[in-house]
Amino acid sequence: MRVALFSLLLAFASAATIEQRAAPVNQLVGYATQNGGTTGGAGGPTTTVTSLAALRAAVLSGTAKIVQISGIISGDGETIDIGNHTTVVGIGANSGITGSGFRVKKGTNVILRNLQLSKSPAPTDLIELQTSTNIWVDFTSDLTHDKDFYDGMLARIDHGTDFVTVSWNVFQQHFKCSLVGGSDNTGDEDSGHLRVTYHHNHFLNINSRTPSLRFGTAHIYSNFFDTVTDSGVDSRDGAQTLIEANQFTNVENPIETTLNGGFAVQRNNVFTNSTLGTVATGTISSVPYSYTIDAAATVSGIVVASAGAGKVTGL
Repeated sequence: MRVALFSLLLAFASAATIEQRAAPVNQLVGYATQNGGTTGGAGGPTTTVTSLAALRAAVLSGTAKIVQISGIISGDGETIDIGNHTTVVGIGANSGITGSGFRVKKGTNVILRNLQLSKSPAPTDLIELQTSTNIWVDFTSDLTHDKDFYDGMLARIDHGTDFVTVSWNVFQQHFKCSLVGGSDNTGDEDSGHLRVTYHHNHFLNINSRTPSLRFGTAHIYSNFFDTVTDSGVDSRDGAQTLIEANQFTNVENPIETTLNGGFAVQRNNVFTNSTLGTVATGTISSVPYSYTIDAAATVSGIVVASAGAGKVTGL
């Protein structure tokens, strides 16, 4: 009887969770759906790797391929370059890399999913995107380390990179988190590019850059900003941001537009112990793709329960 009752309660709890979350998982949404879409290695062969040498070799070619990582691979502090038309995916809840980071440089059509990432020593970032298009970073988690160890978890989305979606990730315990546009002097290269969507991410115990955006366009919706000590979303150098249905809890300067003339449209956000200052109103009020918002009041529960490595199904 107790087993039956427990099963019934579990079923009700699961149904309530599903009902609460309106946005789909396991589905690409955002700017990475544009420009022909992002399919990664779909249709190519699947390889499973367990060593750094095998990983480097498996991801490098420019033909369609799916590379599965089994377990945590120890890196050597150097960047792992990923070729075009590649999906890199972790198996289960505890697969990924420590001690190195991934880079897509002058590439296209890459997916990174379900990965534990940690301890990539500066100047190597955990994920770096340069002069690339159609990238999807989904259901990754990073692990804690000293604030000066990395430059950032998802840093240096720059040099004209475009059509990127960052979704259902956990970014935690970082001094600097995510930088879009690497310099105040790259406007000629970056203007008209750097279109990035951030949705359903958990920014936990971060100092700043959640993200910091120069020149580009960002759509930031249904994220949970949870204890950010310096600044949250930083729009600068003419960047345009649409910030909606996010939950900001214990965030200093949740939306910042005062540095070098950035802009934001903010709507339907919830601020808890987070004081919103003056925001320079931008011009972006819509995006060229369909998406489903989870209301800001529900975002913390949804994101904590569903974001990060090991939470996605069907891999």
